[in-house]
Amino acid sequence: MKIKIALLLVTILLTFCSRYEEKGDPKYIVEINQWHNKREEGLKKDKGWLNLAGLFWLKEGENSFGSGSSNDLIFPKGKINDQAGVFILDSGKVFVRISPDITVLNNGKMVKEMELKPDDEDSSSLRHASLVWFVIKRGDRYGIRLRDLKHDNLFGFEGVERYPVNSDWKIEAKFNPYIPSKKISVPNILGNIEEEESPGNLSFEIERAKYSLDVLEGGADSYFVIFADQTSGEDTYGGGRFLSVSKPDSSGRTYIDFNKAYNPPCVFSQYATCPLPPKQNHLQVEITSGEKMYGKGH
Repeated sequence: MKIKIALLLVTILLTFCSRYEEKGDPKYIVEINQWHNKREEGLKKDKGWLNLAGLFWLKEGENSFGSGSSNDLIFPKGKINDQAGVFILDSGKVFVRISPDITVLNNGKMVKEMELKPDDEDSSSLRHASLVWFVIKRGDRYGIRLRDLKHDNLFGFEGVERYPVNSDWKIEAKFNPYIPSKKISVPNILGNIEEEESPGNLSFEIERAKYSLDVLEGGADSYFVIFADQTSGEDTYGGGRFLSVSKPDSSGRTYIDFNKAYNPPCVFSQYATCPLPPKQNHLQVEITSGEKMYGKGH
């Protein structure tokens, strides 16, 4: 009896270890590691997720901002004047009026008044010292997203833990188009639900069990996937992970590479607004591949 128990424990241990060991052609492992390194470098860039320092929702009318506690929108202390100016939300348009005694730049030019276009970080962002801010729109809400290009998070970042690269998690899939494309309900971290257009789903197998994932358009050559699995809330973020999948070839075949599953921005900052997996994209299987949880998440 003791021998049988011992053999069972050894079998379990070997199975567990084999699931979490590096596996694959050396060139493939290098490719995935390079992809991951580039991903981490992107998190630290000016438009990465580590430097978010605030998200402020605007009310209709005037919204004062600055580092002083009397403002409607309170920016970080020591980074900007106590009274820096006013945002005006007027029937879906956002304007800014800057206080006379502060220098704020837009594309290198001093600004005193201007209209800010939502989600246009390239042309409508404003900067003072290390702070950069711009307008976002989520549903019918307008907010100011604030970055600090010298945020403490940038200097304390030591990378994102992940599962060992394993080529078994690069899985062949078949693309099944929706004709016509259909709307799917995609919730977000704010509690809103957006109806997004899905061109189809990807069907695939893991250990002979069948699964599928609805996709969203991700660009000319790729689909965007938001999924959760049975590691979600344990080893990985409870709000799921993201994945980019190449569009299929002429036979409708492509590959889902779960080694490139990555965390949404909400893992890195409480000031991000992330989509969550639609209910049909909750996989009843452990995807022990890709990025694990970072810190405590948000």
